[in-house]
Amino acid sequence: MERITSLSNNRIKEAALWSAKARERRKADVYLVEGRKMFLEAPEAELQEIFVADSLWERLETEEGAELDAQLKKRLRELDAEGRLPVFLVTDEVLRKIADTQTPQGIVCVLKQKHYTLEQLITKKNPLLVVLEDLQDPGNLGTILRTGEGAGITGVIMSKDTVDLYNPKTIRATMGSVYRVPFVYAEDLKQVLATLKEAGITSYAAHLKGTKYYDSFDFRKGTAFLIGNEGNGLQTETAEQADVYLKIPMEGKLESLNAAVATSILMYEANRQRR
Repeated sequence: MERITSLSNNRIKEAALWSAKARERRKADVYLVEGRKMFLEAPEAELQEIFVADSLWERLETEEGAELDAQLKKRLRELDAEGRLPVFLVTDEVLRKIADTQTPQGIVCVLKQKHYTLEQLITKKNPLLVVLEDLQDPGNLGTILRTGEGAGITGVIMSKDTVDLYNPKTIRATMGSVYRVPFVYAEDLKQVLATLKEAGITSYAAHLKGTKYYDSFDFRKGTAFLIGNEGNGLQTETAEQADVYLKIPMEGKLESLNAAVATSILMYEANRQRR
């Protein structure tokens, strides 16, 4: 393992830029993940390089540490020994420079960004899609991907002004689902909704104009749930393209639910019907 101790090392400066700036990530076509779970689940074909903190490696070198995390040590040794990937041992200070969290879990990985097409998402049998317009909270987006994987969605379609899916906070919230849930950003959401209609996929908008509750509809055929911005909801022209308006029961004085919570309710109702 090559060791890096300087904060001014070019690899470290580059990785720090990728961690901090969406534009730099897009330019390099990479993203960063942190922690044991994200490393162990990362597809090897997409891994580019790995940074391991001194403190984590020292713990793994002890008998107790090796027993506690044999899987982590085994994968790191294999990747390094066989020269399959560049693995760098770095000081804890250096790791903190490229990590997004204040107390990183000792390992940061660089991966190639994923690229899917709309056709890949809509040509599967009876697709179950989530269409997001201008979501801004990274945690909401990550939670929707994570919950969507559990509910069995086919993929997520996002407007171009939706928060960057490769934002480190979004990546953490996905808990690994970013590796497995297909997604696309749409330059023209209006055109995408027209394409869904042509493909026989019914679009449902959770909307104040909805007169029927969400569990009164049949989601077993091609289905797309439209979810709008956290503060403003769906734009009027987007909502008007929906085939159906629906509503979620709301007791008390609440007017709406968190975007990720509302999406989860709809996705799992579709999952229940399809089981």
